[in-house]
Amino acid sequence: MRVVDSESTEPTLVHSRNGQRVWVMDSIAFASAAQSGDVIVTGSHGGTSAGEYAVQFGVRVVVCNDAGIGKNAAGVAGLRAIDAHGIAGIAVGHDSARIGDGEDIWENGTITYVNRTAAEAGIRVGAALSEEILAMVEGRTR
Repeated sequence: MRVVDSESTEPTLVHSRNGQRVWVMDSIAFASAAQSGDVIVTGSHGGTSAGEYAVQFGVRVVVCNDAGIGKNAAGVAGLRAIDAHGIAGIAVGHDSARIGDGEDIWENGTITYVNRTAAEAGIRVGAALSEEILAMVEGRTR
């Protein structure tokens, strides 16, 4: 099991093709305006603050951990809210990837939640996250 490096704050570019970029980071707080229009895969929960960061940075897609969904669906509340801004919000299961570990989310995450924008982009609940994201940014049908 990989130990999360708490000093690693730089987003990692994991895919770039035809102007489509996918970044992985342990926390959405490590994102910036440099990821505007991009896909960010984070280890953060999908709560209200995550949605606020996504809007602030103008990302196209944000992926978070569902944090067990929780009371009143608090673990994905921010992902639901960003629909109003046309941002695709996706959560992976807390039992498929570690919260706070963006690399684990990217490599092992299974999608448990998509907002309307993500569903319209073809992202499917129950699918492997990395496969869905790569298919979406490369324009492949699944």
